Amino acid sequence: MKFVCLGFYDERQFATMGEAEQQAMIEKCIAFDRELSEKGHFAGGMALQGANTATTLRWQDGKASQTDGPFTETKEILGGVLILEAKDKAEALSLMSRHPGIRIGPFEVRPMDEDFMAQHPVLKDQ
Repeated sequence: MKFVCLGFYDERQFATMGEAEQQAMIEKCIAFDRELSEKGHFAGGMALQGANTATTLRWQDGKASQTDGPFTETKEILGGVLILEAKDKAEALSLMSRHPGIRIGPFEVRPMDEDFMAQHPVLKDQ
């Protein structure tokens, strides 16, 4: 089974960390992702630039409108996306509970809708 793991973090908390501490956290996350890959669990993913670089699109008044940044009522913002391969949700949760990134924000772990993907072949992995 594939799971989408959305990694959130508190930008303000991260900013209070010293540069060396920030770099150490990033390196721990990369090392863990590498470990997941070596064990066949990492099926893809990427880090995102800061929320200040985002543009949000919404349908309003019959057309797409743009606003800078995400509109959130939380201090935790999306920092990255990881596609995880696991035998079931319990294994996915177990793996992600060991991810170092959980120390600076939560992960939302959600099964991919593989039935939907199977019905829409243009969306399948190349």
